[in-house]
Amino acid sequence: MKIIITLLSLLNGGYMLIDGIYVIINGKYIGPQKPGPWANIFYKLNIDVYKLGPMFILFGIAWFAFLFALWTNNTKAYIMGMAISVLTLWYLPVGTVISIIVMALLFFMLK
Repeated sequence: MKIIITLLSLLNGGYMLIDGIYVIINGKYIGPQKPGPWANIFYKLNIDVYKLGPMFILFGIAWFAFLFALWTNNTKAYIMGMAISVLTLWYLPVGTVISIIVMALLFFMLK
C-alpha cells in the first residue's frame, strides 16, 4: 500500500508543483486553454485562477513533505497525508479521485 500511496502522491504533488511553476512562467496551465472543473470554484469566488501558481507550488511541496514523512516513518505522516488529501479535494476531477484513494489507503494502512 505504501508504494501505491507514493505513486499517487508523486503524481498529484508533482503535477501540482509543475503546473504551478508553469502558470507563473507562461500565464496558463498545462493542457487546454481553459482550466479544468476545479477553476469554477474559484471563478465563483471572483479569484483569478491564473494567479494561483504559488498555491499550486505549495500544495506540490506539501505532497512531497508528506511522502518524506511517510518513508521516514514519522509519526505525523498519517495526519499529514489525511490533511493534504482533504485540502486537495477541490482539485476536480483527478486530484479529487487521487485524494480519496490516498485517504482510503491511509485509513486501511492503520488497521
